[in-house]
Amino acid sequence: MGLVLPQAWTVVLDVALWALCHALTGYAAHRLGDARLSREGWLLRLRRFEQGGGWYRRHVRIHRWKDRVPEAGDLFRGGMTKRALPALDDVGLARFVRETRRAELAHWWAMACGPLFVLFNPPVAAGVLVGYGVAVNAPFIAIQRYNRARIVSVQARRARRAGPTA
Repeated sequence: MGLVLPQAWTVVLDVALWALCHALTGYAAHRLGDARLSREGWLLRLRRFEQGGGWYRRHVRIHRWKDRVPEAGDLFRGGMTKRALPALDDVGLARFVRETRRAELAHWWAMACGPLFVLFNPPVAAGVLVGYGVAVNAPFIAIQRYNRARIVSVQARRARRAGPTA
């Protein structure tokens, strides 16, 4: 049995806790060093089914709505918006890929806060709040993966054109 609060206080706590989760996970991701984001781990690794972003385009129609959602990459000082590429050269593309990893991690971490709401909400409300966490964060995760897959495809084409470096 979790913590029992009056309904009004529970709603206030739910709203405040989601805001805090998003702020803290966003800030934690912002503070990650570039070296940590220069490689993919299991979670961030692009999967074969994503087909260079094609899966998101065909099945989620992401290209139709992704530019209509908020973007907060530059919310913290030194952050970078992902509305446009920082530069078209290899350095700019690599930075953009790192920033998509940063944003994706922030949204995975925020989504992972959902189970906290089970501690002090009735089961139905807890389910709704966990569902909210998924519904709010999943589109942003998809956008980061779509954009990264497209840029990684460009990087791979450039590397093939450049040929072997020996």
